[in-house]
Amino acid sequence: MSFMNLVSQLMAGFGNTLLIFFLTLLFSLPLGLLVCLGRRSRFQPLSWLMRICISILRGTPLILQIIVVFYGPYYLFHISLAAGYRVAAVIIAFSVNYAAYFAEIFRAGIESIPMGQREAAEVLGYTRNQTFLKIILPQMVKRVVPPVTNEVITLVKDTSLAFAITFTEMFTVAQQISAAQTTVMPLFVAGLFYFVFNAVVAWAMARLEKALAYYN
Repeated sequence: MSFMNLVSQLMAGFGNTLLIFFLTLLFSLPLGLLVCLGRRSRFQPLSWLMRICISILRGTPLILQIIVVFYGPYYLFHISLAAGYRVAAVIIAFSVNYAAYFAEIFRAGIESIPMGQREAAEVLGYTRNQTFLKIILPQMVKRVVPPVTNEVITLVKDTSLAFAITFTEMFTVAQQISAAQTTVMPLFVAGLFYFVFNAVVAWAMARLEKALAYYN
């Protein structure tokens, strides 16, 4: 198989890798913020529920969570789902898992803001929501960009875990070609794809961090 043919076949799987990546970020970032706010809630039952969920999601392998989301409805509730649910299961599992990590990152960012800023906002007549949206959130976003970048880079590599439910993303395609051709070259080429993808992500996040530098 020529190199260009190999790249062409891997590109077919790369589309699904991009799908997992972008949809996971689209759902996990806002969900992570909601989980963070629930974790910091003064309503203790909600706060403890969020803590337990975060603990479970961070303490168990993502590949296991993918399997549970995909097979759980059938084995637990005897619900037969359409073939298209495979895509949804991957996105749900990835989004919920990464939301747990983002929630803790956001919480650390919020709690790093000095209490004096909240007190000053209260003196100026700001409500709690106004204080959060206009003072706390902008500063938190700037402070959490570096740790969020680390998670986003990890997400690029974690997309390969979708193979657990035979979702055909790029690494799965590389494994199939490698087995059929009895060569490891497709795996190395796939690794190069991941490296370049991560380089682009790191560059984009660095640009974002620089754009938010005016909050310093």
